[in-house]
Amino acid sequence: MTETKKPKKKLKREFIEWGLIIAIGAVLYLTGLHTEVIGGLQRVLLATGIFQPDTELVESDFKKAALDFPVYDAEGTRISLEDFEGKTIFMNFWATWCPPCIAEMPNIQGLYEKLEDNPDIVFIMLSLDEDHAKAREFMKRKEFTMPLYFPAGRMPGVYSSTVVPTTYIISPEGYIVSEKRGMAKYNTEGFREFLLSL
Repeated sequence: MTETKKPKKKLKREFIEWGLIIAIGAVLYLTGLHTEVIGGLQRVLLATGIFQPDTELVESDFKKAALDFPVYDAEGTRISLEDFEGKTIFMNFWATWCPPCIAEMPNIQGLYEKLEDNPDIVFIMLSLDEDHAKAREFMKRKEFTMPLYFPAGRMPGVYSSTVVPTTYIISPEGYIVSEKRGMAKYNTEGFREFLLSL
């Protein structure tokens, strides 16, 4: 009699455990917090330094950047990348629904804080969110101070990536000198030196 009670107790406990796991997953999904939780887990991977941006591209591989790309800033003012001609541009395509984007953003914020006073380097955090208010709210809630932008027209072909996030580094001469598809650890001494060397 004792032997039959044990499996029933074990089975009941497993049902409760799985019920809790499913309930927590459902709550995270329904509240939209699942992307931030997954992003937090991916941030641990990012901290290992496994994902690094490429800073050693061969000059013959450089592509001409499309600077005639109109964007809106966070206040809705329409500008163009041409306004930043002659500067180094760090342009990151991201979205609030993208866990790897959320994972790398604190790292990019750290890089931005170290370089924001440099007038020769421009940061463009280009949100792909259709709901601009959602992206603005996310940046405010996370206390990210990086400049937020939104596409104001069709994406030029040179920036056509099916991967989010994707980061482009554009040299003052107007060439894409680094392109990273997927998340990466940018706030490193080596990457800062790379940006400053341009």
